[in-house]
Amino acid sequence: MLRSILFFPLLFVGAYLCAQGAPLPLNEPGYDLIQRLYTRYGYEGFTAPASEFSQRPASRGDLVRLVKTYEALHGDEFSAVDRYRVQQFYNDNNEWLSLPTFELTEDADRAPYFIGEDFAVEAEQLPAYQESKRPVFNTFYETPAFLLQENRKDFYLRVNPLLDIRYGKLQDNTQDYFYNKRGVKLRAGIDDRFFLYLEIMDTQLGLPNYLSNYARRVNSLPGAGLIKDEYTFSTLGIERGFDFLNGAGYLSADITPHVGVRLGYGQHFLGYGERSLFLSDFSNNYPFLELNWRIWKFHYRNLFAELTAGPGNPPGGNQLFPKKWMAAHELSINLGKRLSVGLFETVIFSREQGFELSYLNPVILYRTVEGSVGSPDNVLIGVSAAYKLPYRTQVYGQFILDEFVFNELFIERRGWWANKWAYQIGLRHVDAFGLDQLDLVAERNVARPYMYSHDGTASYTHFAMPLAHPLGANFTENLLGFDYRPLPRLHLDGRLYLIEQGEGNPALGRANGEDPTESSDLRNADYGNEIGQGVRYSNTILQLRAGYEVRPNLWIEGEYFTRSKDSDAANLDLETTLINLGIRWNVTRRREAF
Repeated sequence: MLRSILFFPLLFVGAYLCAQGAPLPLNEPGYDLIQRLYTRYGYEGFTAPASEFSQRPASRGDLVRLVKTYEALHGDEFSAVDRYRVQQFYNDNNEWLSLPTFELTEDADRAPYFIGEDFAVEAEQLPAYQESKRPVFNTFYETPAFLLQENRKDFYLRVNPLLDIRYGKLQDNTQDYFYNKRGVKLRAGIDDRFFLYLEIMDTQLGLPNYLSNYARRVNSLPGAGLIKDEYTFSTLGIERGFDFLNGAGYLSADITPHVGVRLGYGQHFLGYGERSLFLSDFSNNYPFLELNWRIWKFHYRNLFAELTAGPGNPPGGNQLFPKKWMAAHELSINLGKRLSVGLFETVIFSREQGFELSYLNPVILYRTVEGSVGSPDNVLIGVSAAYKLPYRTQVYGQFILDEFVFNELFIERRGWWANKWAYQIGLRHVDAFGLDQLDLVAERNVARPYMYSHDGTASYTHFAMPLAHPLGANFTENLLGFDYRPLPRLHLDGRLYLIEQGEGNPALGRANGEDPTESSDLRNADYGNEIGQGVRYSNTILQLRAGYEVRPNLWIEGEYFTRSKDSDAANLDLETTLINLGIRWNVTRRREAF
């Protein structure tokens, strides 16, 4: 492979064009860095970008520009850990380093951090572009973050292996905990207009009882889709494990400097919180078509997806699972330097003849379409907001409506079953107690009974799992968390979840509103429905992690996880305690606490 000596020229006057098509995948550590910088500095001193990192996956190019802008304005305030994290982010996204900062405003007291007048310079001239001191065979790891990479005037390529291996002990469980994921991912760009991403992973698992029982109940696993009980590893005590192959990818193109299209198979996450009440990455990947319209302070995203209406009761033989579809759009607006607002709407529907063409209109309200076609579809609308407070603090929230009647919600208030709403309120604070890199989060999520449910197959689910919050509905959740990096390579984090929820009673054959896959026609009563109804339980979950980065993106980690469920009914997974150690390489960790 030729040694990279040229960086990519941006072929159009707006170096902004290339920022459209190449997104940063969900859960990448870059989002934590950008969230921290935004909470600390807001948008003071520059024009806020049209791209909102609350709509994930977000543009790699715009995120690089955002970090470079913060460095230009506040770089002399960065600690050693900040500088290390920023450099790691640059290394992971080095194909975009020739992009300029966002436009600085007149009140900015520092010069812009532009690189070259035409944004086409040699790699060695980029201060943030880091090369390895000793590449392997002059071919591998020419830069610290990539096994293989190629830079050409009209093409780039990045390739990395994926590895996540963990082993641990489970209290009160006949088998051990085992997690084994291997794979490969690559991304490429052609002419700064077409972009490709692909990852494929083979996974074997031996899980705690609560996850195993959940998987066997719905015949699918969070983040994995359909699974089978066919994995046995007697040496490690795994007698009933899971084995599955999964992947994600997209092909995207920039139509204009402000309009991009993406066809892919993956997931999305909408919101500023730890959880999302709009759309999260809890369920499995899905095929989608995405349109992004970004101009000035507006980012408008259309999402059309094909979902699986099962497999809670999968068909036998070689039969297809029943299908349903989702159409969604969100408009994100930056109002001033401190406030961001998002407007969200989505509809879930099923048709024997296929996709409902009326929902392809990218700007119309879906409720008007539903009325015009006389459909039994499930429409949800919501609003989100984030506000940058002084003292390195951010407050954020979401509110979403499924159905409601004004008199029942605000006047009579008789607990009508169809008053279906959910809300989130959260607070982030960075450098708590004056301690560098100690970042705190507190969040409350609440959902009414029967939220996200519907009659027929139009529930807000995919593979029988919620598309939004993992708990579904009929719950309250309080979350406290911290992230602390006392050293550049050392990361400590913890999350405490305090959950109260009402469950249904299968013996009675009625729904209490916690499971979105259950038809709301099975409700116990029309009135008197309150949060926590049914078989009430409380659940306390504590998750503590410690990780050390041995080399770029190669982590040695340890985890302590405990889950204590106190239910009014007998339950097989009341107590779970897990201690495990592992190695993670180019893989981001999911949080599966519910």
